[in-house]
Amino acid sequence: MTMKRREFLKLSAVSVGGVMTLTTMPNLAFAQSVQRLKYDSYVTEHASPSVLDRWFLDELVKRTDGAVEIEYYWAQSLNKAGAHLNAIKNNISEISLISPGYYQSDLPVTRGLEWYYKMDRADALLRVCRDVYDNYEPLRQEWESRHKAKVLYWTNWYYCPLITREPINSMEDLKGKRIRGYGVGTDVVESLGGRAIPMAAPEVYSSLERGVLDGAFGFDFITAISYALHEPAPYITEIGSGPHAPSATVIGIDAWNALPDDVKSVANELADEIYQGKYREIYAGIAEDRVRKALDEGAQFSKWDDSEIERAANLVQPEQVNSWIENVASQAGIDGSEMQSIVDEAIKRHDSSGSLKTPFEIYQDMS
Repeated sequence: MTMKRREFLKLSAVSVGGVMTLTTMPNLAFAQSVQRLKYDSYVTEHASPSVLDRWFLDELVKRTDGAVEIEYYWAQSLNKAGAHLNAIKNNISEISLISPGYYQSDLPVTRGLEWYYKMDRADALLRVCRDVYDNYEPLRQEWESRHKAKVLYWTNWYYCPLITREPINSMEDLKGKRIRGYGVGTDVVESLGGRAIPMAAPEVYSSLERGVLDGAFGFDFITAISYALHEPAPYITEIGSGPHAPSATVIGIDAWNALPDDVKSVANELADEIYQGKYREIYAGIAEDRVRKALDEGAQFSKWDDSEIERAANLVQPEQVNSWIENVASQAGIDGSEMQSIVDEAIKRHDSSGSLKTPFEIYQDMS
């Protein structure tokens, strides 16, 4: 619900040793002390998380009557991929999209949120991540104490069907195929019999075209169609792996603490709107557009049968979670089993309430 115009705290900027700081001044309008924040992203403004971030930040500006201004830096124009978390920590930028797959050694606790074949709906995954962040202190400490970054809201990269040059109707068809993987998606490829090939996203199209790769997994559908991967690899197969790549939009702790309480309140209300349905609304519109585009350009959609999906799930889980508990959580000094019990409780609370459709379900609606 859109908030009414507020009577903000009245502030003025004073110079102390050449540094501008904010002090409360009851007789001056807040608009005289605009907060300028740099938003820094490694992806383009057309990527699905970028559309969500742009909505949040534009609304923050509007609903605070311009008390906040945002400078946008898209597509690594300020910092390169993999450098954004450190940029937040060192106040080089104030707000950023962080995808943990680029920071596996920096975010070992957060890696406990990244798995496949555990839930069904992407719009439920961000609520699961929110609940774990709120209820598991080591996760908050990893972001807020270690990296000086407060999570404004959790997001994710929708769903990642298997995209291949040839039809893949079962795990037998996948055996030995060279599949580009991302993050823990490489484990899924290997568990199902494929050969996982790490590769930067911009190289995937040409590698598919030349036959260096047979397919891609761990490449979210919306971005994959934007990259035109369906041209060299027109077979798009739902393998039941669930939502893909939990990520977070964060603000530096120093920048957050400098915001007046009323601005923080607006930011928190906007985050609530994201969890309550704005994420689903934005992603559903983009996904439908991409399914239509893929169909118009010759892509073919299919889904493994239920028994094959169940067989795949049993190969991936609980092995993937147990591997994180034994090899990552223990080295990070946390009780991984405790965290996963909190995760499981959150999944029970939220997954059944999710409704964001997969690309295959959208295709079925169009058929």
